[in-house]
Amino acid sequence: MPLAHLDRPFDYLVPAELDAEAVPGTRVKVRFAGQLVDGWLLERADDSGHTGRLAYLEKVVSPEPVLAPEVAALARAVADRYAGSLADVLRLAVPPRHARVEKEPRPDGGVTPPAGPAGEPAPEVDPGAWRDYPAGPALLRALADGRAPRAVWSALPGEDWPARYAEAVAATVAGGRGAVVVVADNRDLDRLDAALTAALGPGRHVTLSAALGPARRYRAFLAARRGDVPVVIGTRAAMFAPVHRLGLVAVWDDGDDLHAEPRAPYPHARDVLLTRAQLSDAAALVGGFARTAEAHLLVETGWAREVVADRATVRSRMPAIAPTGDDPQLARDPGAATARLPSLAWTTARDALRGDLPVLVQVPRRGYLPSVACADCRTPARCPHCSGPLALPSAEGIPACRWCGRVAAAYACPECGGRRLRASVTGARRTAEELGRAFPGVPVRTSGREEVLAVVPGGAGLVIATPGAEPVTEGGYGAVLLLDSWALLTRADLRAGEEALRRWLAAAALARPAEAGGRVVVVADGALAPVQALLRWDAAWFAARELAERRELGFPPAVRMASVTGPAAAVADLLAEARLPEEAELLGPVPADGERERMLVRVPRARAAALAGALHTAAGVRTARKAADPVRLQVDPLTLF
Repeated sequence: MPLAHLDRPFDYLVPAELDAEAVPGTRVKVRFAGQLVDGWLLERADDSGHTGRLAYLEKVVSPEPVLAPEVAALARAVADRYAGSLADVLRLAVPPRHARVEKEPRPDGGVTPPAGPAGEPAPEVDPGAWRDYPAGPALLRALADGRAPRAVWSALPGEDWPARYAEAVAATVAGGRGAVVVVADNRDLDRLDAALTAALGPGRHVTLSAALGPARRYRAFLAARRGDVPVVIGTRAAMFAPVHRLGLVAVWDDGDDLHAEPRAPYPHARDVLLTRAQLSDAAALVGGFARTAEAHLLVETGWAREVVADRATVRSRMPAIAPTGDDPQLARDPGAATARLPSLAWTTARDALRGDLPVLVQVPRRGYLPSVACADCRTPARCPHCSGPLALPSAEGIPACRWCGRVAAAYACPECGGRRLRASVTGARRTAEELGRAFPGVPVRTSGREEVLAVVPGGAGLVIATPGAEPVTEGGYGAVLLLDSWALLTRADLRAGEEALRRWLAAAALARPAEAGGRVVVVADGALAPVQALLRWDAAWFAARELAERRELGFPPAVRMASVTGPAAAVADLLAEARLPEEAELLGPVPADGERERMLVRVPRARAAALAGALHTAAGVRTARKAADPVRLQVDPLTLF
């Protein structure tokens, strides 16, 4: 049951007529508190420790055992880690039933293919481009041998990461085991899908994504559960995919916030996959151009080994990267400290376009002018109704509120009465308009929320993209400009520097190597730590620095932290009921959204299980007495403030 105080199995009798169909993993209906409710049959037993009268199962919804024992154990572990309920995790793990799909004939006539060459000598595996990393060939050999290596991979600039992941999966399959790979979005999924098809051949893997629709998603899920395919790839929907003889779990770009599940109990795909590797004795691969503090902690504790290239290889593959805010550049261009497009950035773009090479411009904000201010006194323009920020949708557009959507056609500054507006923040569409005027005759394309481009043609052209929407181009970009760095670095967020570096590295990785003319310009002060990491292409150094700072300040992942959010009285009530560990520290309260507030609870990592258990038990006490106001529990949330 999804209620915290009912988060445990219940015993029922199985009637004789349902004995054959009632197998562990099937969906069932039972009577509970006088109502007919859905449930899962977790286990069959000859007797029960329950001393009272037991009710009978009412119905087996489907004889298909969709809940694998391994996934059930994983779901219980995830629920315990995140102070959630098993029912909530199973809702994430198993997609809704689609009866018509269950009745479709199986491609192989209903025969599960053999498990693979387990127990036989593993075939030779060509490490291919993994040779660029000293530990790469050993990683692939271990996967082919059926062992369980654990690796944190820092990808080289320009790396074809889908091909490298496909090679790791192929080595795992060659060793007779299956794999689960999770990526952040559908664009990455399409690239990985194509790479796996090339490596394994068609019909050897399925994709799982919420964007597939109910029937296609359930069909792919059943193919994995029945053992028809050894590999499942997908977005976070695939982290619980039921793969037979699981040998590898992998996640790409684990710092992307799309890996965090927005539904209770709010698990993160990286942590679910690592838990799965631990429970199933499977290999784990965490890769990206950047490295999170969480991934570096795996290396620092010895749980995983890092797979990195030597510095000579990194230097040969990376583009020439330059900041605009260092002393030599300021001496040549005094306005570089305040200009949105300093002369270095402009000349870099011009030279690439003259060489018939495409130019990528990364802009942190979408839209035209997402934030405006009074042109006379610089007071930020806010909505007269809700105090939300006003934005301009186009050059001739009317200012409108970004919160409530109301139009402010007659806006007047409350400070000086001025009616003229100026840009506070420039969005991607306005940037495209400005650069189009600066480079007439050059094609200008935009990639962002409204339309995300996967690929753009080579040749001279400008591509204006928001972070995460940068398209690839054959041969790489001649120049990459990283604008408005302050918008990323000045966010009131624990992960601001880490996120800025992640977005910069993802864009810079699309540039050509320096020897092929690739250049990257970041509009930022070169003395800043994230900029230094970008200039040296040293994500591991920055992750180690970030982890050390968080350990000193007492922030995740150096400690375990939980947020308790809700009305003030409800938060106080839950914390009063919770038997927190002695080491627990309470931080707050701080205002949350609306009328709610947030309290943070911090404990050493060794006391993480005790904290989650105490919060879950306290939540159970409140649901048992039907407390009116809900409280949201999150363990290690991405956003703390």
